[in-house]
Amino acid sequence: MEQPSLPLPAVSVGVSAADWREAIRSAGEALESAGTTGPGYADRMVAMVDDHGPYIVIAPGVALAHARPDDDVRRTGWAVVTLAEPVVFGHPHHDPVSVVVGFAATEPDAHVTGVARIANLFNDESLAAALARATSPDAVRALLP
Repeated sequence: MEQPSLPLPAVSVGVSAADWREAIRSAGEALESAGTTGPGYADRMVAMVDDHGPYIVIAPGVALAHARPDDDVRRTGWAVVTLAEPVVFGHPHHDPVSVVVGFAATEPDAHVTGVARIANLFNDESLAAALARATSPDAVRALLP
């Protein structure tokens, strides 16, 4: 499966978030702006962390917010939000978070594959810092495949 493209409306730079819930909701808003999800998806991503803890913090400074496929997912896609100030998610090793990636998939197989592909991008430890420094949505998109 090829990585879905990252449309310009799915990128937000320098977003202010008071806490991790607002940070995740910002990623949900970016997914919704891109037409990937409906308005309920952001709340489902927050509920995943409420239910399972900060497992979505996948690398230093990076959270990969997602929820299971459901009717509020219109198509498989992702979004990237950089935060004006880092936010604590409660992860013992990778806090604070400066980059929140939102991901939604229409099918369970695409969900598993997509989460893995996005997570693998951050094997390059310099990517999170480069994204956090980006000053425009085009700069973010230029750093990603």
